[in-house]
Amino acid sequence: MKEPIVELLGISPEDARASLRAFFKARNEAEFRTKQVEEWLFDRHARSFNEMTNLPSNLQVELGNEFSLTELESTYVARSSDGTVKHLWRLDDGERVESVLIPTKDRLTLCLSSQVGCALGCQFCATGHFGFRRQLRPAEIVAQYSNSSRVALHDFERPITNIVYMGMGEPLANLDSVINSLNTLHRGFRKGARRITISTVGLVPGILKLAQRPEPFELAISLHAPLHELRLELMPIEKRYPLPDLFEALRSFQRQKKRRISFEYTLIDGVNDEPKLARALADIARGLTCFVNLIPFNPIPAISEWRASSPSKIARFSEVLTERGIQNAVRRPRGRDIAAACGQLRLARKAAVSVNKKEGL
Repeated sequence: MKEPIVELLGISPEDARASLRAFFKARNEAEFRTKQVEEWLFDRHARSFNEMTNLPSNLQVELGNEFSLTELESTYVARSSDGTVKHLWRLDDGERVESVLIPTKDRLTLCLSSQVGCALGCQFCATGHFGFRRQLRPAEIVAQYSNSSRVALHDFERPITNIVYMGMGEPLANLDSVINSLNTLHRGFRKGARRITISTVGLVPGILKLAQRPEPFELAISLHAPLHELRLELMPIEKRYPLPDLFEALRSFQRQKKRRISFEYTLIDGVNDEPKLARALADIARGLTCFVNLIPFNPIPAISEWRASSPSKIARFSEVLTERGIQNAVRRPRGRDIAAACGQLRLARKAAVSVNKKEGL
């Protein structure tokens, strides 16, 4: 029985190198062939072995019989007036996930997905309202980066600088795949650990496992309420991992990693934007080195009638945090007009247009 095809983006760079060496050795090929494939894989973001033009055609075919590069099909692309680009990627079983490229003056950030859908049901997030379909394999996570890198170089003429696990799904609910993808992004594609952020609603076991990792990956906590009852209304995960347990894990994480922790706080008009909640947030965050990103609620039509807090309410919330020594900033929504902003993924498709093959995707 034929061995299954190995996804080169789904195993560690060290295992990929060993597998390629064994492949070429069995065919009496020189050692440098392995380096050639690695360069195509990690530096040139090859979509197929046929692109590896410095390899003989027979080796291209044989590589394709034993290995896969896990190419994703870009079925739709939407472009925001602010420069943000959202892609819909078709997976090999027909499922789809989204990733978002967010350009700023100094950065080009990729927001990637870790699951097809999400099972956690946060009330302010569109993805959770569509339910959970399946976990992404490590290679499917990494392929979002590899494919988006080609887009970045074509559209923005610069490489991706930062990666955030803030797309569809809860990263720490797919921990094995996420850890494997981190290994490949960090050691294969040589992305600095401090430029990779994992965002979680607060899955305590995953936070503690990340704390044991040697790499200084960044951690962001999707918080959105500083009181148990309110957070439980907004985020069902609060029942399983309540705030006291979450903050105990965060203190443990910070003791081990010595890294600042970010909090994401979506401000919803009349729901979680009162100054007394800012004071409560400052109280529970006391003792942590942290930064709070204040995010005006992004609308999710046909799902919620909530609105973003007014600029004056947001300013007051920020002011209260500052008065209590909590660093914070108001995050400007990006890609809202194409449903690519925080909490909007897996929404509008009408905004998307068919991909033009000339774009080099």
